[in-house]
Amino acid sequence: MAPDDTREWQSGAFCVTFILREVFLSMASFILLGAIGLAGALGAVARYLLSRFIAERVPSPFPLGTFIINISGAFLIGLVFALTTKKVLAPPTQSIIATGFMGGFTTFSTLNWETVQLGRSGYTTLGSLYLGGTYALGLCAVILGILLGQVL
Repeated sequence: MAPDDTREWQSGAFCVTFILREVFLSMASFILLGAIGLAGALGAVARYLLSRFIAERVPSPFPLGTFIINISGAFLIGLVFALTTKKVLAPPTQSIIATGFMGGFTTFSTLNWETVQLGRSGYTTLGSLYLGGTYALGLCAVILGILLGQVL
């Protein structure tokens, strides 16, 4: 955004304003990236703790912890996007929660790994139900989250 007229630069006011605006935007972007990264780390820790908590209390070959995490994460991300659309949450907050925390909390790679492991262990039907159920209920959860966000 350089000025077209050198007289604007000579006034000094434009130059100072331009520099402060560019530094502020860069600092804000840096802070947002740091917040997204920190939220992602917190989401990953929350996923680990909740998954362990469930696995210790409900022993089963079915990966219930990951299943609950992915379904609740789908619901929450739908809710976050609906609340952002209604201007209840600001876009940077949406990025911190959806990209950061929910990105660390939910996990597509673990879902697929556990599905393969179920199949390799002879639980092919259970693996198919897990995969299909996660996607079907995940879609429903996103829709419910959006609907809830629209009425709040």
